[in-house]
Formats: sequence, structure tokens, C-alpha cells
Amino acid sequence: MNVIDSTWLNQFDDELLHLFAVSHSDIGVDASDLSYFADLAPRAAALAFGQDYDLDRDDALWPRLRPHGSAHGC
Repeated sequence: MNVIDSTWLNQFDDELLHLFAVSHSDIGVDASDLSYFADLAPRAAALAFGQDYDLDRDDALWPRLRPHGSAHGC
């Protein structure tokens, strides 16, 4: 089992909030479940977690608008 680093967990939660509008504590995920994703980068972990737990993307129905000239969304 991987040890969950607090910096990684904060970044993971930021990605979950951005992608799925939830944090790991909102859905009751504990450290043992998160340990399966801790070897991934926070964004990749959030995407994999969302897919494994059938979370709906926050932008699935209404994609976020990008500022003119921006290559990346918010």
C-alpha cells in the first residue's frame, strides 16, 4: 500500500473538484482506496478515480468556456 502524501492529496482533491465537483471526503473515500491511485500524478489519478467510480465529469454536458486565445481551459 502506498503512503498518501498530503501535497499529493491536496492536488488530487483540487483536480477532483475541477473535474467532478467533489472531493475525496465528499464521497467517503479512505486512504486505503486512494493508495491505488497515489503512484499517479494528481490529474491522472483523478481521471482514473472518476472512471473507476463512475463519476460524471463536471463539464460533460456544458463544456467550460475558454478565454479567447487560450490553449487551456480554466
